[in-house]
Amino acid sequence: MRIDWQKGESSGGLPVYQQIAGAVREAIASQGLGSGHRLPTIRDLASQLGVHRDTIATAYESLASEGVIESAVGRGTFVADAGLESSTATSFTPVLAPAVERLMAFERARPRFGIARDAIALHALVPDPSLYPADAFRKAFNRALVQGGPELLLYGSPEGHPGLRETLAARMTAASLPVSAEDLVLCHGASQGIALALRLFCAPGDVVALEEPTYNNVLGAALALGLRTTPVPMRDDGVDLAALEATLARPEVKAFYTMPTFHNPLGTTTSLAHRRRLLDIAQQTKVPVIEDGYEMDLRFAGQAASPLAGLDPSGSVVHLFSFSKSLFPGARVGAISARGRLRDALLALKQASDLSDALPLQAALAEFVGCGEYDRHLGRLRPVLRQRRDALLEALAKYLPEGSRWTEPEGGYQVWVELGGDLDTRDLLADAVAAGVLFAPGAQFHHDGRRSSGMRLTFAMADEKRLEAGVERLARVLDAHRRGGNATANAPV
Repeated sequence: MRIDWQKGESSGGLPVYQQIAGAVREAIASQGLGSGHRLPTIRDLASQLGVHRDTIATAYESLASEGVIESAVGRGTFVADAGLESSTATSFTPVLAPAVERLMAFERARPRFGIARDAIALHALVPDPSLYPADAFRKAFNRALVQGGPELLLYGSPEGHPGLRETLAARMTAASLPVSAEDLVLCHGASQGIALALRLFCAPGDVVALEEPTYNNVLGAALALGLRTTPVPMRDDGVDLAALEATLARPEVKAFYTMPTFHNPLGTTTSLAHRRRLLDIAQQTKVPVIEDGYEMDLRFAGQAASPLAGLDPSGSVVHLFSFSKSLFPGARVGAISARGRLRDALLALKQASDLSDALPLQAALAEFVGCGEYDRHLGRLRPVLRQRRDALLEALAKYLPEGSRWTEPEGGYQVWVELGGDLDTRDLLADAVAAGVLFAPGAQFHHDGRRSSGMRLTFAMADEKRLEAGVERLARVLDAHRRGGNATANAPV
């Protein structure tokens, strides 16, 4: 199959993946390629056209969504049965909002892990299901239904279940974040909390400042809302405060999103002095702060520092909490703490977004936390996480080459690894999948998706033995990449 596309040609502003998708579509039509014709592999076409494999994967995914091509795991990519004719006939072609088009391009650029037998998951920031207190939660859920009766099955108020808000307020106050139940608005996990908090301060076209690197889904949320983002670089001790001051002084910047505790992807935690200086800068520039405390209950080492919101007398910090990492993500329950006018605005946004939350789940969580089961769960979980972190750090020291660096988190699930040199860790991903280990390449945590020699490794899903095996496989892939060889010859079967 011959594809007529040259890197660097005039494209009318289209992203490269769309240019390549168009070239493939034209090649199928002009060369008369029929149903079932095998297309080049992602690796081969990337080499032929001189682009990254992720770009080809995104182009192929775009064509597959149009029904032009189809893929079969283990077999390859082919011209679809319906072929190009059905996709170019009189079918409806939707015209999407520009923000949605940008979001779809962003989603297509996410790493594709494929399928690897017995793969060791060092990429997922999802709690290990084997550690879920499912039986205890089921009992709490049943008790909540009995106690709440039919009223739990009605629409609730936009702020959420009063019992859970009271319980969370007491816990947050004990954790140096003094709030009342009236200061809390419940939401569908921290993800909805992020979107609501961004909408509090930013209109389409506005700029939100984000740490660099940062949580990948915040970038997606900003895109979906039509916002622009500006990066503030991270240092070993936290966000660069000088750069933050200069950034927040810009009039177009309307908010700053930060993770001072167990940063994602870095795993780092900032000092009390750093937090106070950050708040001074935010108050001087009059820019509100969105503090994501999504893993605040997962500390297993060191001393906790007060959340930014607990140090802020002005009420300019909106704090996000979630049960998704400390308990399980399926509950989809989080909380936003805000005061005064900000709380009123949140309630209006929440009401307009989804009317109310799932009261039975919130009531069950109130019962689960209130009866002590949540603390008992955390008491079992934290030592496991510490053991897994230690095993991962030991494996990194044992197997990674000299010059590699990594963080040592005091809680949460993630470690950031810097391999150094002129390396893009995305280039390791396909071979790592083939070798049976998954990781999150650093580029996905950068605003512009640029090359990164970093990677995020998590100890959420793998036990100590598999953590060591996973790092050993990664080290083998890295060594083969640097030697130009094949790391998958001894991959698990």
